[in-house]
Amino acid sequence: MQSNSMNGAESVVRTLVAGDVRVCFANPGTSEIHFVAALDRVKEIRCVLTLFEGVATGAADGYFRMSEVPAATLLHLGPGLANGLANLHNAKKARSGIVNIVGQHATYHIKLDAPLSSDVEAIGHPFSDWIRVSDNSANVANDCAAAIEAARRPPGQIATLILPADTTWGAAAGYAMSNPPSAPPKVSGEAVNIAATALRKDSRSVLILGGGAVRGRALELAGQIAAKTGCELMCEHLNARAERGAGRVHFARIPYVVDQAIEALRDFKEVVLVGAKLPVAFFAYPDRPNVLISENATITQLANIDDDLASALESLASEVNALGTPPRVAYRNPIALPSGKVTLDGIGAVLASLMPTNAIAIDESLTTGRSFWSQMAGANPHDWLNSMGGSVGFGLPLAVGAAIASPDRKVVALEGDGSAMYTLQALWTMAREQLDVTIVIFANRAYRILQGELAALSAATPSSRAIDLLTLNRPNLDWVHLARGHGVEAGRAINLDEFARELGRAFDSTGPYLIELII
Repeated sequence: MQSNSMNGAESVVRTLVAGDVRVCFANPGTSEIHFVAALDRVKEIRCVLTLFEGVATGAADGYFRMSEVPAATLLHLGPGLANGLANLHNAKKARSGIVNIVGQHATYHIKLDAPLSSDVEAIGHPFSDWIRVSDNSANVANDCAAAIEAARRPPGQIATLILPADTTWGAAAGYAMSNPPSAPPKVSGEAVNIAATALRKDSRSVLILGGGAVRGRALELAGQIAAKTGCELMCEHLNARAERGAGRVHFARIPYVVDQAIEALRDFKEVVLVGAKLPVAFFAYPDRPNVLISENATITQLANIDDDLASALESLASEVNALGTPPRVAYRNPIALPSGKVTLDGIGAVLASLMPTNAIAIDESLTTGRSFWSQMAGANPHDWLNSMGGSVGFGLPLAVGAAIASPDRKVVALEGDGSAMYTLQALWTMAREQLDVTIVIFANRAYRILQGELAALSAATPSSRAIDLLTLNRPNLDWVHLARGHGVEAGRAINLDEFARELGRAFDSTGPYLIELII
């Protein structure tokens, strides 16, 4: 603890800065006003206002995915935390490191059951890996340092620190230093030998990647192993951040649709998991298996997501003598820009042709974008980010955080119109911060994914009662006006030629630009 006269709020802010937490996505209220004043005094932390707590938590997720450094959120009491939970769910599944600072009534005021009183700790528990309620202003700096340490625990955790108001205005001795993150554990030699034995067998084998194994040195090593052993290389359907595009290791993705996933995995007899879980269906269906791998397959877990994945793959590559083997990479396939009527394949072709080099693509396209993964394999090198928890409304907030973490890279948010409505307030933050984000709204004016589920349920044509629950019409959403109302310039496209033209305009811009593509 550093000696310095300050209140609890300032001691927490200075502890955040000392722990390399330099961005705070905030939606504060009265109970956090001393924290706001402290943020005003401490200039080393960037404050980003969001108009909804789900934008703050989603932005913190995006920031960590690109920087691998936690950001803070500032949330108002239990209801504010509750508003942010859906994107905390996504962040927890993505193993993103976040420090949530959540206000609470003063310790002596809680018992009076004021209108905003709630059990903040109970609200935060299911969506936090670490949670603590500070009890006095003298301890808040140490509590914050512990929260930072928890958030940085590899590969990343959600840490929630609840600050009663009197702990922020009371006197504190100074800020605290957090310990550096520990190294992730290495896998055993036995695990490496078992995985190597599985891949050497004559039967068909697959290496399934997840977590940090789909980028960087780990992905390169996985590519070498696949090239040497002849195994297939696949990844989980959803990935926090995957490196893709021309010149990078080529790998397939497990499909979302159950029957397609079963077909893709059917013939594998040896399955080696690296940072990935056993492939399972998103939902249970009558007469469909929950586990997508053949029951005759042998499952080998080389490394869990918490392990040192690059080290595990390097050991495996050495064991199978693959370290000198060039991996199979994706090649740039010049694609002629399609024109005419909007089709799903045409959308993917336009994106693959025009995607800027080193872009960050955030995929919440759902049914529109199911072919994008394969189409983008030969595009310019880029990162591809998915919703790890499946809770909709993650894409626009994630784009905010990714753009702040990587200001020198173009962010491209691919959004379904229904999903984007959950967190359209993120547009305002993009405009205020002048973030380099291109947003593509796929306006099919429906919850198309649910329409597909309903169609699969019965051969009978649904009545208007069911149809009305799954369509976004009467009135149609006008995304051009919605964007401009939030300060974001926008244009509309009704065919592929106009879509390509609008993308060119957006990619030439250095601020936010929204394209409503009518499907």
